[in-house]
Amino acid sequence: MTLSSRSLAIAALLGLFSLSGCTALGPMATWEALKWSGSTALAHQGAKPVNTVHHGDAPVKDVCVEYNRDMPLDELVPALQAELRTQGVQSRVYDAGTAPRACTYWLRYVGSVEWGTPPLGQEARPYLSAAALSLHNADGRLLSSSAYVSETSGARWASTRKKIAPVVKALITGFET
Repeated sequence: MTLSSRSLAIAALLGLFSLSGCTALGPMATWEALKWSGSTALAHQGAKPVNTVHHGDAPVKDVCVEYNRDMPLDELVPALQAELRTQGVQSRVYDAGTAPRACTYWLRYVGSVEWGTPPLGQEARPYLSAAALSLHNADGRLLSSSAYVSETSGARWASTRKKIAPVVKALITGFET
């Protein structure tokens, strides 16, 4: 379902409220449908990478990810690895200082997590509000870097993977598209 078809679905649901008499959905089912459509539409606002620097080195096909214990969002590393695979890059995760010398390239990350209650939600939950990725060679030289910063309030409720996908692509390719 595209964003415009979601908007059409929301309009149709709102139209049900204007009808007099009985509706096809009970009040709770209608409320749940509105909550779903609203949060889905907000979650599809696009994330964009910012401040990308890429030094044009040879394409990276294998990377070691340095696990950041100070980043309290469990879903970030799996999202990073999934997006690296999408870019054709294999990855392994290591604690700082524990990786074998065979790691030619290193990906390091930092991020900020904030808490909030999603629109029409009932409980606060954590979300990724900013992240910075850097790619280094084995000697520590910076090859590329890119970052994510939430620009709109609705974008905060997108999935971590959706937020980080364009940043990983920019990190690997050098293009912020």
